[in-house]
Amino acid sequence: MSPLPNEDINGEQHLVNFKFFFEQWIVEQDRYLQELLTASREDYEDEQFQPLISRVLKHYESYYENKSRAANLNIVSMLSPHWTSTLEDAFLWIGGWRPSLAFHLLYSKAGIQLESQLKNLLNGMITADLGDLSASQLSQVDELQRRMISEERDITEKMAKQQETVADSEMVELAHVVTEMRREGQDVVEDLVESKLKPKKEGLEEVLERADDLRLRTLRGVIVILRPLQAAHYLIAAAELHLRVHEWGMKMDAVENGDDIV
Repeated sequence: MSPLPNEDINGEQHLVNFKFFFEQWIVEQDRYLQELLTASREDYEDEQFQPLISRVLKHYESYYENKSRAANLNIVSMLSPHWTSTLEDAFLWIGGWRPSLAFHLLYSKAGIQLESQLKNLLNGMITADLGDLSASQLSQVDELQRRMISEERDITEKMAKQQETVADSEMVELAHVVTEMRREGQDVVEDLVESKLKPKKEGLEEVLERADDLRLRTLRGVIVILRPLQAAHYLIAAAELHLRVHEWGMKMDAVENGDDIV
């Protein structure tokens, strides 16, 4: 997949490029999902899974690298992306998925696989999937979850403080000045508005950068704890959930907009 261009282009064009990148990224995610499904059904040794797992993680990394470049030019649009559905937007946390969801996903999939393999486990068979998490793994997951949730809360507070700056004295005064200029028939000086908004945007960009960093570190942290086959099952669950929610949301939006659904 081609990354977004590094050259300095206007924010609007960069967003067009990111939308195109995202659509390509979704297609590749589905391709990786099919590869993971095929590999998980084969009698692979652990070391055979590693190259595929590494490629999938690189795929996620490329998403955040390109997102960071796009956010540098238009942070506001990256926090309210128009290439996702309204269903997805309803569950957004600072422009993406909430890191703590990574653990809910793990426990949900582990519970489903444990239930389906319960008879085999009672007979002493090792399933090697997420239903067979060891006590040591569960302890490591719990420790990681505590750390990540603490960071998530800190970032949430930082975002709340950043949002509150929209009503600080500078913004209130600016709103009044612009209102008076319009009342008197004067042209609003856009440079003045932009100069006041710039630090707000920079603050939002910093929060998004921290949020995306936590998302990626959480994913990596979970994968490190899991055995290769377990990691494959986890990445399958993550891709299935993301792709299906995106698909359902896009169809819902198409119905709402009266578009033809293929």
